[in-house]
Amino acid sequence: MLETVAASPDIDVLMNDIGRKAKAAARPLGFASTEAKNKALHAMADAILANKADILAENAKDLKDIEGSETLASFVDRLTLNDKRIAEMAEGIRAIAALADPVGEIIAAWDRPNGLKIERVRTPLGVIGVIFESRPNVTADAGALCLKAGNAVILRCGSDSRRSSQAIHACMVQGLKVARLPEHAIQLVPVTDRAAVGAMLRGLDGAIDVIVPRGGKSLVARVQTEARVPVFAHLEGLCHIYVDASADIEMAKQIVVNAKMRRTGICGAAETLLVDSAAIGTHLKPLLEVLTEAGCEIRASADVLKIAPGLKPATEEDWSTEYLDAIISVAVVDGISGAIGHIQKYSSNHTEAVIAEDAQVVERFFTEVDSAILLHNASTQFADGGEFGMGAEIGIATGKMHARGPVGVEQLTSFKYRVRGAGQTRP
Repeated sequence: MLETVAASPDIDVLMNDIGRKAKAAARPLGFASTEAKNKALHAMADAILANKADILAENAKDLKDIEGSETLASFVDRLTLNDKRIAEMAEGIRAIAALADPVGEIIAAWDRPNGLKIERVRTPLGVIGVIFESRPNVTADAGALCLKAGNAVILRCGSDSRRSSQAIHACMVQGLKVARLPEHAIQLVPVTDRAAVGAMLRGLDGAIDVIVPRGGKSLVARVQTEARVPVFAHLEGLCHIYVDASADIEMAKQIVVNAKMRRTGICGAAETLLVDSAAIGTHLKPLLEVLTEAGCEIRASADVLKIAPGLKPATEEDWSTEYLDAIISVAVVDGISGAIGHIQKYSSNHTEAVIAEDAQVVERFFTEVDSAILLHNASTQFADGGEFGMGAEIGIATGKMHARGPVGVEQLTSFKYRVRGAGQTRP
């Protein structure tokens, strides 16, 4: 298992060495066989299950370190591992192994009038830097996804999940060794010094090809401000649900409670509920009741307070707050137009849902709302690469360049052109 290295003025030396090792590992990994990569992945899953007791013991130490601190329950939930989550981690790695290998896939092919045959082919990105907080399972998800896509990866976890991540990382390295792949293909930064993040954002002397941040607002803001390499931005999940007057109320109640309360600390948890003004008399009160019964605090707009005056009034800040807790803001809007207007003003362009039976309402929602993931009659908690059939994800990209939505194996590739000729010269 990795030992934690104390912070020192030689942090750049350490990090650049990690970068050189990753770059050296990326080259043979880029053309490693599908069989070798899958062998490594299955060995990683086996190692995680075999070392479950050690992983849980290290996780218990991480959890003990935050005892007594003013930590949100959602943060503790993200940090906590148990038998079920470790089994799911291993299952996720095996699901990635079962995916088609994207490397070498011909995306498009065409012939030119002059006889040239052109192909656009998927290739690995190279070296990916992943900076994440509190979720030790990201060590397994990111490591496995990058490997399948032929990339080396440098992982930098938060200090809160250090021990858990180290225990999981040891299993990932074990899998690489079983398959005789470069063991530096998956590296975990062995220091908690924040200077290591700065070194990664500077690119490690040209070693890192892309950075993926997965964490809170402050981390993502720092990455976007300081990064000198491309970033797959994972912004906060200000997710909205719009309940139209045409919605089936029983369906709406089930979806809204699940979207908010299944796991409040994930980025796909709903933070704002919008209810059609035409449904105030039929839908609003039942939705407020089921949320309250589920233990959710409601921050209500003025129109909602007229129906339920005992609720806490919403402030302007509430509409742009990712609670990551059992809290939801609720507003009445003027139909689909009002819902779209509210979402355009406050959304982080992560995930939005519409609950409606009116096909025209759904079509407008899908056409006019510009977020990475849109759902109809389904919970926002499906905003997850595993639920999309991607095995797992590194994050949900909310930008518009290269990757958008769940970042899985295909999103971790680029492409090149192969042009085959028969002696052609350009006139």
